[in-house]
Amino acid sequence: MSDARRLVDKLWAYCDVLRDDGVGVLEYTEQLTYLLFLKMADERARRPGGFGREEIVPEKYSWQRLLDATGIDLEVVYTQILLGLAREPGVIGTIFRKAQNRIQDPAKLRRLIVDLIDKEKWSESGTDIKGDAYEELLSKGASDKGSGAGQYFTPRALIHGIVDVVRPTVDDTVVDPACGTGGFLLVAHEYAASTASSMTPTERQHLRDDFVTGVELVDGTARLAAMNLLLHGIGTSSGESLIEVKDSLIADPGERWSVVLSNPPFGRKSSLTMVGADGREVREDLEIERQDFVSTTSNKQLNFVQHIMTILDTNGRAAVVLPDNVLFEGGAGEVIRRKLLTDFDLHTMVRLPTGIFYAQGVKANVLFFDKKVARPGQPWTEKLWVYDLRTNKHFTLKQNPLRRADLDDFVQAYKPGMPRSERTESERWKPFTHDEIIARDKANLDITWLKDDSLEDLDNLPSPDVIAREIVEDLTAALAEFETVAAALEAQLAE
Repeated sequence: MSDARRLVDKLWAYCDVLRDDGVGVLEYTEQLTYLLFLKMADERARRPGGFGREEIVPEKYSWQRLLDATGIDLEVVYTQILLGLAREPGVIGTIFRKAQNRIQDPAKLRRLIVDLIDKEKWSESGTDIKGDAYEELLSKGASDKGSGAGQYFTPRALIHGIVDVVRPTVDDTVVDPACGTGGFLLVAHEYAASTASSMTPTERQHLRDDFVTGVELVDGTARLAAMNLLLHGIGTSSGESLIEVKDSLIADPGERWSVVLSNPPFGRKSSLTMVGADGREVREDLEIERQDFVSTTSNKQLNFVQHIMTILDTNGRAAVVLPDNVLFEGGAGEVIRRKLLTDFDLHTMVRLPTGIFYAQGVKANVLFFDKKVARPGQPWTEKLWVYDLRTNKHFTLKQNPLRRADLDDFVQAYKPGMPRSERTESERWKPFTHDEIIARDKANLDITWLKDDSLEDLDNLPSPDVIAREIVEDLTAALAEFETVAAALEAQLAE
């Protein structure tokens, strides 16, 4: 059995024990994150011979204090450590921000500390083993329906396919403004690191410390991302966090990146949570107004598209997972699409199949575009190539999950690294000129041409579980659309 597999089995078995106490997969992974960081810091502080030794955590918050405590004292010490480290700067502060102890049974907490984590060496070479184990726990957390973590988790097969065509190198800087648990950042780093043996020391340092940046709104998710990067050898325990905890949409950060890879959250509205005088939370829909935006809207995805258009450096390249409504919505949607077609080279789009996301009712696409220097009167998008991976394709999360091999045909058709003039049409792969797109109502990008076989050939229907899942996806998507219409009508009546 591989080390990673052994570690996952060991960690997962203990998760099952804690579930009886109401600790979910994500909460368990969060507790592991705190304890793993303390253990790794302890290993760094005790390195033999002094080589590479560093004191990351103040002595009063050390791992040894947890090992020495028992019973109720352990709970008290653990809580003090969490509160203290939340005030520390850099990656420590990001990981421990608003941290709480969720394991109420001191005996189980001690077993987790002494039997599970203390027996392993976490900061030695072979960071990928620890990283792979952690990644697998995150994916299990995403599939855990009760945790709601699925919204932060993009299928890894899809991420690999996207990164394989974007091809980030050590010369790039990569950002994900809605990074979730850091999947895009990890895979981009892994891709660029494949040439590490021929890199200069300066390039290697850039790859570790400055190559990726993530922004995440939710504290708990940001800490998982920060730990995920550390366990894969990205960033340093004593350095600045590569994950920033904030709302990306509030303002232009001023910085620009050469590659943007992202799957923004699927919620339709940008909202601000305010606490009223009675202590209850009220969510208020926000229309984001920014001078760098071409249109003011409360649609979160459209705002993320505008934000990415801003933060992408000139000649930079972006790949963004976006729901269908971005392709056809009028008003702000049309204004933003026309801007994208004119000032950017929107060269490729993939229509994604249903049944691949943990969040239900999602019909999504990947838009690939490059930022160009504005040239008035002449649009940059000459031809948009569309790959249809949706029509007559049936996937489910468990029985038939999307695999990287399912994207092979698209990756080959894309011809990464070659001039786009060398692309050739196929049944699922067609180009549309700028004039053809602009002539469509509202510059609609919701383009289809393949026949749905299941509508004509009743002998060729997918299995009942796939049909049932697709009905759920369609109904959930339709309900989301109706909700938007109802909210808009209510807002009009209120005015």
